[in-house]
Amino acid sequence: MNTPHKIHLKTKDYLVSGEEFTLVENEFGDILQTIPVPSSIKIPEYYKSENYISHTDTKKSFTDKLYHFIKKIALKQKVSLITEINKGPGKLLDIGSGTGDFLATAKQKNWAVFGVEPNQDAITLSEKKGVCVSKELKDITETDFDVITLWHVLEHVPDVEDYIHEISNRLKTSGTLIIAVPNFKSKDAKHYKRFWAAYDVPRHLWHFSKTGIKQLFSTHNFQLTETKPMWFDAFYVSLLSEKYKTGKSNWLKAIFRGLQSNLSGLHTKEYSSHIYILKKE
Repeated sequence: MNTPHKIHLKTKDYLVSGEEFTLVENEFGDILQTIPVPSSIKIPEYYKSENYISHTDTKKSFTDKLYHFIKKIALKQKVSLITEINKGPGKLLDIGSGTGDFLATAKQKNWAVFGVEPNQDAITLSEKKGVCVSKELKDITETDFDVITLWHVLEHVPDVEDYIHEISNRLKTSGTLIIAVPNFKSKDAKHYKRFWAAYDVPRHLWHFSKTGIKQLFSTHNFQLTETKPMWFDAFYVSLLSEKYKTGKSNWLKAIFRGLQSNLSGLHTKEYSSHIYILKKE
């Protein structure tokens, strides 16, 4: 990946530490990197929060309950998507599988499921749902996967290019890779700027745009075949962003900003988050 050189903006960790970080552009300005990069020893500390919902399944607040309501809808859509692309169930690897809900849902639809999840608490919750996952990608000895998915995971990976290489080795020829990541060129990102919750530093080490994803994966012999919007993300991210900006949830403002972002995306094709469907060449 090209060496970053230009400051995009400065923000901070609103979830755990309150520490400040800088986002810098790569040569083309299509991918941002979080600086400084936390050490591998320190990075787990930034995930230790009950509010980091993808590792806890917590349903304490109304926002948590809303997240899980939307998640149920999204899970069915995700499984329908991979089944349609693959023309039926097959062998699935989900990287960053969290508490295992996506894999459990796919398993119910006759997919052979495998997962990778580094967080032990999330692994324990996955096992309770009948899904066994590995802690690291290197522990996955299976190959020739029909579909590999990373739902809001690539932004967390320290060495992106090496990770893509490892993924490619496990995907069968003409197999499908599905990546979902936030889009820093969206309307809501431009509005909230340093308060945009999807920057989520330093848990997010990288920040992508459509052109950045296309450039990155083309160098690894992947063809971008389709890009889909993640409609709900604009509302959820706007809700968190309002809280970071004002200290309050501001539901009406969040709904307005989320709607504004999605309507803008209809014209610009720049949504809060995108699903990228890539084929291995």
